[in-house]
Amino acid sequence: MTEPVQSAPHHVLAFDSGVGGLGIVRALRALKPDLHIDYLADTAVFPYGEQADAFLIERIVSLLSQAIRQLRPQAVVVACNTASTLALEALRSAWPDMPFIGCVPPIRWAARTTHSQVIGLLATRATIRRPYLTRLHTLYAPDCTLIAHAAPGLAALAECAFRGEPIPADAIKNEVLGLFERDTQGLMDTVGLGCTHYTFVLEQLRALSPPHITWLDPADAVARHTLTCLEELPGKTEAVLPPRAWFTAMPERSEALAARLPSFGFDAITLWPSGADQTNFHLQICS
Repeated sequence: MTEPVQSAPHHVLAFDSGVGGLGIVRALRALKPDLHIDYLADTAVFPYGEQADAFLIERIVSLLSQAIRQLRPQAVVVACNTASTLALEALRSAWPDMPFIGCVPPIRWAARTTHSQVIGLLATRATIRRPYLTRLHTLYAPDCTLIAHAAPGLAALAECAFRGEPIPADAIKNEVLGLFERDTQGLMDTVGLGCTHYTFVLEQLRALSPPHITWLDPADAVARHTLTCLEELPGKTEAVLPPRAWFTAMPERSEALAARLPSFGFDAITLWPSGADQTNFHLQICS
């Protein structure tokens, strides 16, 4: 059965390892409701922050190359800090004519916001250990002390929060406690989110932190930058299939997750085709 097609001014693909990038999708829809957005979550290997670098680079480039060929977006939002800090260069090399909008730790924003010159970053272990973070600090916040803290379990807790599941306060507290313990003089006044998943536990983070802390969520800034990039592109002239939320593997407690998707503009979970299914999928889109 041939699916109905839609027209839209622009077509964007947003990509993440899980549901974290949906925070950026929400910001995009708030700014431009008629934007056509497909979402792709690589749940088969979630969480990215605990995977090996070489494996992830190959995985991300291969998966997004498939998605670009099949969905034909005009721009790709890499709505994942781990993927952005690791694979943006490889993606741009593989697809030099495709605009890729990354999501990187908000070090520059934090440096502009702080009054004490002591800033914090909450991120995955993979993001914390990469030279990319050191370059951001050197380029954009050389006069600031950076306290970067890895919270290996926080992305999974954020996925639980997204599904509406109760989370014990101590679970999140244990993930972020080290950030504030390292601020021995109590000077840190600004903390950036270095993982898009954390947007779904931001209120809990605020409640668990000292009241003077300003938390920075880059979702809105990434959405605005995406729309700026789209302004330079012609409008979409070919019809596209209705927007979908694609997942490379069925996510945990999928029914609860699927119930949340309509508020982000998606009807249901759709499994991303692989292997021989790719050919049939391509024919279906072209029909």
